[in-house]
Amino acid sequence: MLGISADNKLKRLIVVGDRVLIKPKDAADRTTSGLYLPPTVQEKEQVQSGYVIKVGPGYPIPTPSDDEPWKESEESVKYMPLQAQEGDLALYLQRNAIDLQYEGEQYVIVPQGSILLLERSEDLD
Repeated sequence: MLGISADNKLKRLIVVGDRVLIKPKDAADRTTSGLYLPPTVQEKEQVQSGYVIKVGPGYPIPTPSDDEPWKESEESVKYMPLQAQEGDLALYLQRNAIDLQYEGEQYVIVPQGSILLLERSEDLD
């Protein structure tokens, strides 16, 4: 078995369906005026941000039913891909996020529908 390194430790994770694995950014511990926020206030913020680490295959598309049942058919599942891509900065709803700790790092898993906004560093021209 291969050893786990910083480069390949997340390759073993498979994100399922329409879910997205996000590495949350550090929450701000101060307001814009300089007041310190207690951890309970930071945890209850509705909208959080983080970087997309892995993306699931997408929404499964049902296979069309054949009119000829005697034909052999391949049972290959097809997916409609998600908009989120690895490396995007995502704003997501915290209430739908599932906290996860893997290999000492903190992550969240959110469904695609909970992502409000994506910022992509490459040009979209």
